[in-house]
Amino acid sequence: MNDTMKYLIRRAAMALLFLWLLAGTCLAGIDFEQISRRANDLMGQGDLPGAIALFKTIPPPTAGGDASAFVASRMQIARIYASQDDLEKALAANQEILSIYPDNSEARNFAAAVKQQRQPHWLSVFNDCRRFLPSLLKGTCMTLLLVLCTMLVSPLGGLLVALGRISAFKPLSALCWFVIWFFRGTPLLLQLFFIYYGLPAFGITLPPLTAAVIGLGLNYSAYLGEIIRGAIQSIEQGQMEAAKAIGMTYGQAMRRVIIPQTYKRLMPPVGNEFIALIKDTALVSTIAMVELMRSADQLFNAYFNITALALAAGIYLVLTSIFTFIFEKIEYRAGIYEHR
Repeated sequence: MNDTMKYLIRRAAMALLFLWLLAGTCLAGIDFEQISRRANDLMGQGDLPGAIALFKTIPPPTAGGDASAFVASRMQIARIYASQDDLEKALAANQEILSIYPDNSEARNFAAAVKQQRQPHWLSVFNDCRRFLPSLLKGTCMTLLLVLCTMLVSPLGGLLVALGRISAFKPLSALCWFVIWFFRGTPLLLQLFFIYYGLPAFGITLPPLTAAVIGLGLNYSAYLGEIIRGAIQSIEQGQMEAAKAIGMTYGQAMRRVIIPQTYKRLMPPVGNEFIALIKDTALVSTIAMVELMRSADQLFNAYFNITALALAAGIYLVLTSIFTFIFEKIEYRAGIYEHR
């Protein structure tokens, strides 16, 4: 190798060293915070391409360097592209982070969210249903338990209130009138609050389920009491007189003659009350009970996904449809003598 060649090699090496030092100096002089601030200002002004261009000027970190500015810039670029529904570029920007830091949780979560967004809409809804249904069905079981317990308590309570209301014994009739007046005249929510939160002030503390059944049972007993009273008084007075004429007591006449004739007349309004009861059980969520509506509300607040509320509405419709069908069959059976 002659002297001229050696000289050229030395000059080239010195030039490369100078360029490397110059690049390092320029890189050290980059104000990452200022670039980010200017890019955010452009985003606020709606200049998204300008913001992306500024964020791209932040280079990958050197070995052992601070990666926070690079990661933040590429995540902002990915979010901008995602907001424009350009998912391919969003994934490309996100991949710049993962290619250097494959364990970055923010980038991995973003990539998973974008891939889920690229799924067909029906598949996304299907996955949401599969994720939400277990919790909603658990809440549905509690709703059904409340409905069934109230259906066992309130008809008996309503019958007793109705008989007391039409009783010739004035104090009993006045007491039953007061029960109907009070529980029909105050909101069910207020009654539940008083039973669960107010009674402890008098030394009576009830579990949520017990308080809910008592509140719903008393409220619906008052409504059913008026319905049953109206049905009983709609039977002709001659029926009672005829029963007494053949030697029946008042109780026997009511049990064997009057009340059986009220069944068909009772079914439509009673069915309406119990269908309303299915929806009124949502109020027990205010006394620390997790039923269907509370479960849907918790899922919606956690995921901000309307599918949870849509599923809850569907379950309520299914429940009310089943109960409507059952009461229609009971009504038909109760009045079967009229179809002969």
